[in-house]
Amino acid sequence: MAMNLTRRNFLKTASIAAASVPLSKVAARAESGVVKTPQVAPGSFKNTKTVVGGVCEMCFWRCQLVGKVRDGRLLKLEGNPKSIDNGVSLCARGNGGVAMLYDPDRLKYPLKNVGKRGEPKWERISWDEALDICGKKLKEIVDKHGAKSLAIFPHGSTARYPMDFFERTVGTPNVSEPSFFQCRGVRDMAYITTLEIAPDEDVDMANAKVIFLVGSHLGENIHVSHIKGYLKGLERGAKLVVLDPRFSAAASKAHIWVPIRPGTDTAMLLAIMNYLIENEKYAVDFVEEHGEGFDEFAEGIKEWTLERAAAECDVPVAQIKQVADLLAENMPNVAIHPGRHVTWYGNDFQRERALACLTGLLGAVGVQGGLVKPKGPKGLKRINWPKAETAGEGDLRRMQDVHHFHPPGCPTELIREAAISGDPYPIKGCVIWGQNMIQTIPGQDRTIKMLEQMDFVLCTDIMPTDITMYADILLPDCSYLEKYDFIKTGTQWDFSDEHQQYIAPRMALVEPGFERKDSIWIVNEIAKRMGYGDKIPVVSQEEMMAQSLEGVGLTLDKIREEGGIHIQPGEDPYGNNEDLLVYFFSEEMDDYDYPAIPTYIPVEPPPAGYMRLLYGRTPLHTFNRSINNPWLIHEAPINPVWVNDKVAVRLGLKHGDTVRLVNQDGVESRTTTTVKVTPGIREDAVYLYHGYGTRNKEMTFSVDKGVDDTSLITKIAIDPESGAHGMRNNFVKLVKVG
Repeated sequence: MAMNLTRRNFLKTASIAAASVPLSKVAARAESGVVKTPQVAPGSFKNTKTVVGGVCEMCFWRCQLVGKVRDGRLLKLEGNPKSIDNGVSLCARGNGGVAMLYDPDRLKYPLKNVGKRGEPKWERISWDEALDICGKKLKEIVDKHGAKSLAIFPHGSTARYPMDFFERTVGTPNVSEPSFFQCRGVRDMAYITTLEIAPDEDVDMANAKVIFLVGSHLGENIHVSHIKGYLKGLERGAKLVVLDPRFSAAASKAHIWVPIRPGTDTAMLLAIMNYLIENEKYAVDFVEEHGEGFDEFAEGIKEWTLERAAAECDVPVAQIKQVADLLAENMPNVAIHPGRHVTWYGNDFQRERALACLTGLLGAVGVQGGLVKPKGPKGLKRINWPKAETAGEGDLRRMQDVHHFHPPGCPTELIREAAISGDPYPIKGCVIWGQNMIQTIPGQDRTIKMLEQMDFVLCTDIMPTDITMYADILLPDCSYLEKYDFIKTGTQWDFSDEHQQYIAPRMALVEPGFERKDSIWIVNEIAKRMGYGDKIPVVSQEEMMAQSLEGVGLTLDKIREEGGIHIQPGEDPYGNNEDLLVYFFSEEMDDYDYPAIPTYIPVEPPPAGYMRLLYGRTPLHTFNRSINNPWLIHEAPINPVWVNDKVAVRLGLKHGDTVRLVNQDGVESRTTTTVKVTPGIREDAVYLYHGYGTRNKEMTFSVDKGVDDTSLITKIAIDPESGAHGMRNNFVKLVKVG
């Protein structure tokens, strides 16, 4: 499992590689003739060249990179000094991109499963054979059942082009990005409904007087420029308020940490807003000018006294009042963070609506320290596949008249249920592109059942994640370091600085190794075989980039000459509130029979002897996509379970003990982990880092390390407005091993 590949061995041609690999050895991590070579000495980068144009994808913040390359081999990644976003800074994951690139477990060749789904036996095949099978099988399904019989589950920039092809040109309505639904989709729709703004993370923390976080693990889900703004705000004297059942990295820096009972955040937010209104400690002029339905809102939340919220949230009345007064004293320069990965309990649209209403109540929109929507570059062309007249026929959400405030795409559970039941129609073909659904959505047995009934399953990825075990054909994608497939745009992270915008197209830092191909080439070849060759919009990655950049008068060569990033004057993002409306009472939601004002919906408490299972991020991993990285897994090999110290005494557990987790349905974790005893978590909850417990043996660095939290999420909760899964409605007990 050597991590250091020689250029000669890594960049062998397909024919030489094929000759050197016994077919019996071909598996998802196909043997490669790797030989050990010495590590490059620290600081030894003589005779290297700096290649510009990298845009990271180890997470989805997408920092701008440069690579140190010698003889075609990437030695080191650094932040691009031209960047006004992340600058020269990279997180551990960003630095770990080198190890990802040369991970010997990476997919290298097209593979055909000659075994059974879930227990694959891989046979190496040619690209022509793989593409012929894909085209034939997908076309047969569409011809027999219609485009609606296909489902596609994409993820990340590499999947936009294939998603566009299957959704627009083939015409399937069953397109769902589970990670988006389970991450920020609910947040964006709730804020659009309330403020007509998709917030991203555009809170001006660098200039805030108060930063207000509800379960946001800043400092653990590291997004470099975002964290820079957060830390700058703290350095400048901002007060930090954190609502979290766990003493997180953010809570450790907080001026006020509220160890709130899980699932009760909306109750506290309603009580804060009621207190502010009753005591006229809100932005009265702003609300009078921009508020819609404020009187109905104020009347509707009167029941939420500080005392009622304190009892519901299990926090002192005085602490809730302290938080409310701090917000009022510093409005409007208050950063109410909208969160990320916000699907927790199946009532999350209401919590996000409450956060948006609190932002409006404080007048914290378009002002320094508030929710600020910066104006990025305009004019880039989006390259689309042509839209078929029948595209979208069979939309499950419309057919069932549910989830009227869903994010783009179809709620994942609707697709899964239709595929399993065959009602209202069969779904027999599945395309999974860069998405490990086994660890993304709860109810793993249902995901497996969905895949088992398919006539054909295609997976494209860079790594043999758990979902790839269920593929019929498995295709090796290029990594973000080997392709051109995305243009990042934005503004500088500190809005108070000189206003600038940037355009940073992703450019390959090295050539692809083995037989890896980019998604544009793969999809075009499948399209030809399905009969859509005349609809292909671009023939290569470079052409797509060139056409996109035409709209702003730029070329890849020009941007390379500029250091990999084009920077231009920006616009002042503050004060643009002329057309702003804050829908405290939403008539649109009322029309669809949803609560028109933010409403607290209680969640089930833990059964006797159980604790709520919470999870989150470690700074060293992004979901499961980075878990096999040999550099990163070395630093964080397992995900210890956080247990309150008093609970540990009652259970007879000590720090470092080995345990299994068993949930309320009797489902036991397949693997074990160790106990982290700490006063920094409530007694009614335990906590795990997400993404561990890989079951695919081809992920040799990470297989069976730690516990897969998703495997224990068997109780399904669906957010009514959006259709997203709640992910923290399950309970576990700990069983000591040995």
